[in-house]
Amino acid sequence: MQLKPALLGALMAFSFLPAQSAEVRVLTAGAMKEVVLELVGAFEKKTGHNVTLANDTAGGLQRRIEAGQPFDLAVITPGVIDDLIAKGRVAAGSRLNLAQVGIGIAVKEGAPQPDISTVDALKKTLVAARAVAYIDPASGGSSGIYFSGLLDRLGIAAEVKPKAKLQAGGYVADLVVKGEADVAVHQISELLPVKGVVLVGPLPAEVQRITVYALGVAPSPQDASATAALVRHLSSPASVAVLTAKGMEPASKP
Repeated sequence: MQLKPALLGALMAFSFLPAQSAEVRVLTAGAMKEVVLELVGAFEKKTGHNVTLANDTAGGLQRRIEAGQPFDLAVITPGVIDDLIAKGRVAAGSRLNLAQVGIGIAVKEGAPQPDISTVDALKKTLVAARAVAYIDPASGGSSGIYFSGLLDRLGIAAEVKPKAKLQAGGYVADLVVKGEADVAVHQISELLPVKGVVLVGPLPAEVQRITVYALGVAPSPQDASATAALVRHLSSPASVAVLTAKGMEPASKP
C-alpha cells in the first residue's frame, strides 16, 4: 500500500504539528470492521490517541457523511470515496486503497457443508437451501447488491429471493446461528468473526466479486496530526498480517 504523492505530502505537512493526545473519529464499512478494530487498538496503545469507531454499510456511510455526520477518517469502497471527494465531503488526494476481500458462503457449525465448487453446484445449493441470508441491497451493502444481481444472472432469482432473509447491516451469519437461514452469503471478513458458523469457501471464481476498501480523510479533521498518524498506521506493512488473519488481503490496485 504505497502512499500517493498528494497524500504523502499532506502527511508530511501534518507531521510538523505538535503531538498531543487527541480523538480520531473513524467511520468504517462492515467488511473492514474487524481489521480496523485490531489496528486501532494497537494505534491507541502506541500513540495515546483515542479512536471512536462507527460502522455501517457502504451506502449507509455515504448517506451519513453527505448528511454532515462529523468524522476524521472513513474506510469505504473507492467509488464512494471518490464520489464524496467530488462533493467536497472528503479531502482531495486523500484516497488510499487498503484492502480487498471476496464473498463467501457459511453454514452452521456441525451442519453438512454444501458443494459450492462450481457455478452449477452453487446454484443447486442455493435453490435447495431452506432460507438464504444476505445483506439487504436497499441498505447499500456491497455484497447484498452484488448477490441480488447474481441471482438474476444465474436464473435462480425466482427460487431464491422469496426465501431470502435480508439484514440491513451487521453480520448476516447471525441469522444462520439463530436457525433462521441455512446459508449465509457475505464478504469473507464478515463471516469469519461469527461464532457458531463455518466458512464453506469463497464463491466460484467465475462469479466471484472482489471488493476493494479505501480510506479517505475529512476536509478538516479535528486533529490533523493524529489523523495523519492513523493513516500511516492503517497503511503500514504491519497491517498485512492483520488483513490476512481477518480473511482479507492488501489491495492490488493503487
